[in-house]
Amino acid sequence: MFTPRTPRIVTARRLQRRKDRDQARRFLAEGPQAVREALAAGVVLELFGTPAGLERHADLAAQAPEVSPVTDEALAALADTVHPQGLVALCEQVDVPIGEVLAKQPKLIAVLAEIRDPGNAGTVLRTADAAGADAVIFAGDAVDPYNGKCVRASAGSLFHLDVVRASLDVLDLLQNSGLQVLATSGTGEDDVDSLLDGGLLAAPTAWLFGSEAHGLPGELIAAADRRVRVPIYGGAESLNLAAAAAVCLYSSARAQR
Repeated sequence: MFTPRTPRIVTARRLQRRKDRDQARRFLAEGPQAVREALAAGVVLELFGTPAGLERHADLAAQAPEVSPVTDEALAALADTVHPQGLVALCEQVDVPIGEVLAKQPKLIAVLAEIRDPGNAGTVLRTADAAGADAVIFAGDAVDPYNGKCVRASAGSLFHLDVVRASLDVLDLLQNSGLQVLATSGTGEDDVDSLLDGGLLAAPTAWLFGSEAHGLPGELIAAADRRVRVPIYGGAESLNLAAAAAVCLYSSARAQR
């Protein structure tokens, strides 16, 4: 049984650092929900599990190409939650080039421009998946989609739609591919309801979302086809990023259907 000092555990533990994830093109997916979705996507290379975890989730262990029993201490070393659930999968990274996404003529894309919070990013991934989006682009100096908290917050959606890592100049590619680019802004001249009522959201669309702390970079706001706000009808100052993304993406999903 593997311990924290077993070489394979030591090597896998390095994947908690972004630099090592990028170099190896691998990452860790923690917990039965993430493991189940990673197995379905065919990206699991090895499943680490405590004896109790492997017994509890024997159906998942049976699907893994390689199963490695580990001590509780070894699993805790691989996990980044306080109370791990007994399973951690070693996975291949799943992101694809932007050209591969655009070749499919996507109808709906979410662009996370320099969003740093992994929980927010994972939640938007999950929301985009639920709204039927084709892809999520992590643009510029954005959080790593394989950050453990981001993977968990996506609740498996990381494995359901195309994920892209790109620079901020991805906007030109999106616009040249026939997508209208809508920048979310609290001071935008358009609002989501007006665009929906006017039929403008039925067109293929890429929504730009910025960080809660700083919003979108100015050059992206200027380069977008429209600047769009979510209308606030009550006394709240604003919506958080994930809630605003849900409103925008579902508005497009409704119009496109």
